[in-house]
Amino acid sequence: MPCNPRYEILFEPMRIGPVTAPNRFYQVPHASGMTNALPRVRAAFREAKAEGGWGVICTGACSIDPSSDDAPLPFATMWDDNDIRAHALMTEAVHRHGALAGVELWHGGASVMNRTSRLPPLSPSGIPWMATHVGFMGNLRPKTMDKADIKEVLRCQAEAARKARTAGFDVVYVYAGMGYLGYEFLLPEYNHRTDEYGGPIENRVRFVREMIEVTKDAVGKDCGVALRVSLEELRGRPGRNQPSEAHELIELIADLPDLFDVKMDSSPTDCSASRFTGEGSHEPVIDFVKSLTKKPVVGVGRFTSPDTMVSQIRRGVLDFIGGARPSIADPFLPAKIREGREAEIRECIGCNICISSWHDGVPVRCTQNPTAGEEWRRGWHPERVERADAAERILIVGGGPAGLECALTLGRRGHEVMLADSSRSFGGRLTFEKTLPGLSAWNRVVDYRLGRLEEMSNVSLYPESRLSADEIIALAPDRVVLATGARWTDMLYSSLEIPVGRLDRPDVLTPDDIAGGRLPQGPTLVFDFDNYYMGGVLTEHLAAQGIPVSYVTPAGQASAWTIMTNELPLVHRALARRKVAVTTLHILKSFDGETATLVHLFTSEETRVACRSVVIVGLRLPRGELFEALTERADELAATGIRSVDRIGDALAPGAIAHAVHSGHKLAREIGTNVRWQPYRRDTPIVDAVADFDMRTAAE
Repeated sequence: MPCNPRYEILFEPMRIGPVTAPNRFYQVPHASGMTNALPRVRAAFREAKAEGGWGVICTGACSIDPSSDDAPLPFATMWDDNDIRAHALMTEAVHRHGALAGVELWHGGASVMNRTSRLPPLSPSGIPWMATHVGFMGNLRPKTMDKADIKEVLRCQAEAARKARTAGFDVVYVYAGMGYLGYEFLLPEYNHRTDEYGGPIENRVRFVREMIEVTKDAVGKDCGVALRVSLEELRGRPGRNQPSEAHELIELIADLPDLFDVKMDSSPTDCSASRFTGEGSHEPVIDFVKSLTKKPVVGVGRFTSPDTMVSQIRRGVLDFIGGARPSIADPFLPAKIREGREAEIRECIGCNICISSWHDGVPVRCTQNPTAGEEWRRGWHPERVERADAAERILIVGGGPAGLECALTLGRRGHEVMLADSSRSFGGRLTFEKTLPGLSAWNRVVDYRLGRLEEMSNVSLYPESRLSADEIIALAPDRVVLATGARWTDMLYSSLEIPVGRLDRPDVLTPDDIAGGRLPQGPTLVFDFDNYYMGGVLTEHLAAQGIPVSYVTPAGQASAWTIMTNELPLVHRALARRKVAVTTLHILKSFDGETATLVHLFTSEETRVACRSVVIVGLRLPRGELFEALTERADELAATGIRSVDRIGDALAPGAIAHAVHSGHKLAREIGTNVRWQPYRRDTPIVDAVADFDMRTAAE
């Protein structure tokens, strides 16, 4: 199908200084966990987006100097010739598809600890970023930059820009956002200087202006120069001559960069999860920028709807549609719009598992797109799978995220697939979870896959079909895949920080009970040691039903692991709005129907809380009964021609939805092949061995 005329504006070429982007789809810089240590993984990951129609493809943070060292968090570098060659793999891959390649040159300033380089961090006035995330904490405080330090950083920026041009980049960034060095000069909380770099906004912008100028002097004839800047805090500060200091900042440098990349100040607001923030949430902060500059503007907002994209352009909010998370969820989003296949877009669900991957220091993972990060490691393409050598009849039991993804991928490989589920509708755990506060967008996992499956003549869907081992054997498929999920248990938690014992009472519930329609009597105590979203969102859900509820966890925060997905402060705000009392560092010792006894995790001090019900959100275990019943009848399976019985998703190992989708996809790719048990390919850094040998020889 041709492109809908309504969306043709999205495919107009756009100038960025001396270079031209083929369209308005702009994959903004974003962390991917793929540093110079994984150059081939990174190149293939970015190439998929270029192939899918993104007009500009950018790196994540790329350090200009060892004084900007974010280890152990993953970051790229532009320090030497090895780095040039590593980045060239990415630029060459992107250029093969006619896209521009951009590099986000970056100095972390006071927000990095320089753990590897052991150099003092730099900041305008020695003011540190006192992070609450353990991964960002450190005890080395920054040095106040003198004029020589400023001059040296400017030199490093120019030199890194020249290296970037040599590596083949078309757009080179100056970064002044999210707590990093340029941003620190802009904000008076960081910048206490009394020289020409401090004081009024005209002085505080000087360092950023000079960074742009040295970059343009270095590469401006060949490369577009972009400024990435956070505006949220400055937008809240009244200006002297404009409504805010954000307005004054843009006005002061309106003609200097070739492109403005505008964003928010902190990760919880810049890339907020869909649970708390809708599409286009940045607009109230960045909507003024185009009125003050003639240069193109790119911004983000978890855009997945082409109508929203067009609206942003026609209303004069943005020139380029920026995408980070949506470009991960569907690298082919632009191509699908161009080809009139909007219904096939694999829309980002805003769960922020991708962001947690960076915090974990690993290549990006995605709930919607199981091929993200696997393009080179496993040879997985986001849209294509190899046809099976011989089609088989494959029965999948369980229509949750793992089963749906497995069915879709097996169907695309040409197999005859039967997908059966005991429920009236497909979706598994998401059938309930999508109804919880803020999680409706998560059902895109189900909607996308069901939409594609219903188009396939070789896939049959069987809801309300609970199958026993006898019935499976009677069906005699070639293969059986069990995606029967997991169940929440009523196990307690010990001071050794492991699940132990059970609290088996009729007034003790699990999330499964609530999913089944049973609500606890109030007051209710939710005891959460799962630590991800379920405990917090279930507490919200109960409070919304008018049930008095309190929340207890052995962790130091409510839903503690959500710090990895940038949700933690928003979780606490949500619970506070519901007037939920939060008790941390305590375990549930006992409950007698009237009183819950809590024990402090470290001091063993006991506290008693009056309540009539307890909800335990803790350990999940696989639903393994059907697998056990089938494996006990291995001889009958073989006699009927059933070649294998496999488990996927939570039935194999309970985890996040991203784990389930990846598990289903992996089995579907590998079933019936000789690569099933082979490990992924391991990437290696690009190193000039001759130079290393020469250095060793010289040292000897």
